[in-house]
Amino acid sequence: MARKSAFRFSALAVLLLSACCWADSEAEDDSGELSVSELLERANSNLIRSANDPILTGGDIAIDSEAEKNADPCTSRGCMWMKFSDGKVYIPYYITNHFSSREKAIITRGLDSFSSFSCIRFRPSRSSDRDWLSIESQNGCYSFVGRRGGKQVVSLARSGCLYHGTVQHELLHALGFNHEQTRSDRDNHIRVMLQNVQSGMEHNFRKIATLNQGTAYDYNSVMQYHKYAFSKNNQPTMVPIPNSNVSFGSAKQMSRNDIARLNTLYKCYLGLDEP
Repeated sequence: MARKSAFRFSALAVLLLSACCWADSEAEDDSGELSVSELLERANSNLIRSANDPILTGGDIAIDSEAEKNADPCTSRGCMWMKFSDGKVYIPYYITNHFSSREKAIITRGLDSFSSFSCIRFRPSRSSDRDWLSIESQNGCYSFVGRRGGKQVVSLARSGCLYHGTVQHELLHALGFNHEQTRSDRDNHIRVMLQNVQSGMEHNFRKIATLNQGTAYDYNSVMQYHKYAFSKNNQPTMVPIPNSNVSFGSAKQMSRNDIARLNTLYKCYLGLDEP
């Protein structure tokens, strides 16, 4: 009898351990060939939002009110993070205890990636910090655009958002960047097919008076959504022009143009000894 009980306990322990490990390894393991924009749309689709959740526009951009849908609150208000005397931009962050150690490692890798190609330095927050990013597992993937002041939530839900490219995407929003398909010169590069867009989602394709940092439209940007984003009928919602065969929206991490415009916006003058 004792041996049978011990066996049952051991079997239960193995099952619990397996379930724990499976949940912990779910992040980044099931992305397959999906691009960042596809991962974001999958993670944010069919969510039941509560009264406490922020309003989302563009799929994953958090705003405070419906009035902000027609404007870029970042460029109209001034939203950049402060540069210090050493030429670097230090952005405090706090990762909540929602995440496992492996999930925190994915987030930290995304945060640290910016130091390899820009003057942006994400660092753990201190009690003296007035503005900081609070990285939490909330309802889907989202971020406000630019520095808002005080505690600023970046949501990276444990279910669907923990991939290197999606972390970079949401951090770029927090740094002040919008989606590529909302650029002020979008109509020269993308034709939006509103007849194929889900009812109520048309605002996701409104142009914004963006500061494009002198860079060309980038089909390979990690901020460019895919061809069928918000489609109601499996038909394209965006078609590239003048060449409709151009591939776009397939990025899995920041492109060279993403990096170039980030460095231009924050005036990152990288020396030879800069990482």
